[in-house]
Amino acid sequence: MAVKMRLKRMGAKKAPFYRVVVADSRSPRDGKIIELIGTYNPLVTPAEIKLNEELALDWLNKGAIPTDTVKNLLSREGIMKKFHDSKSGK
Repeated sequence: MAVKMRLKRMGAKKAPFYRVVVADSRSPRDGKIIELIGTYNPLVTPAEIKLNEELALDWLNKGAIPTDTVKNLLSREGIMKKFHDSKSGK
């Protein structure tokens, strides 16, 4: 089972916000999830990102693959740097 960290679209038409979730790669975008790890609201300025750092690092260590957008969000919050440092032994 390939596990991905990706965005699940929520909100009204023309007013989206997203949940950052861990899901099986075969499930639909808004389908069944394994765990919710945060939210992303692109409508406010600046964009609001709330992530549970412990859960994100735990899933990355378990082998979950983030999508490009989620990888950018994790990088913006500094989580990808911490993950890279932990893998390289720093």
